[in-house]
Amino acid sequence: MLTPPLGREAIAGLIPHQGAMCLLDRAAAWDASSILCETERHRDPSNPLRRDEILPAVCGVEFALQAMALHGALTSGAAQPVGFVSSLRELTLRVDRLDDLLDALRIEAVALVAEAGGFIYRFEISAGETMLVTGQASVILRRAA
Repeated sequence: MLTPPLGREAIAGLIPHQGAMCLLDRAAAWDASSILCETERHRDPSNPLRRDEILPAVCGVEFALQAMALHGALTSGAAQPVGFVSSLRELTLRVDRLDDLLDALRIEAVALVAEAGGFIYRFEISAGETMLVTGQASVILRRAA
């Protein structure tokens, strides 16, 4: 993987998620087929995905989707358009919640299919040595008007 670190402000300029909904702090590395992102936003009390002061593990899927969108933008050379999840497969949640984890989240996504109209990625989210969430997601991108 190439390692040109990318910060939160640059990430927000490349994905549809803005403000508090931009959940990635940095892209640590990427290449033509994969990306590694990191974040500590899972511990943020104002995280917009929290409910009753808890960030359920299933919200890890949104972190992965944003990493996928970022990878699409970086590999296409243009900001990623809005997308819609069309399929979520083999989702495994190994913890109940994310907000109580002290380590930064590492979000790794590997492109299985990447086309102009959408993509399919496998993803893994870990903290330290602990695997938290794994799965596969398909996204259809909104067509330009």
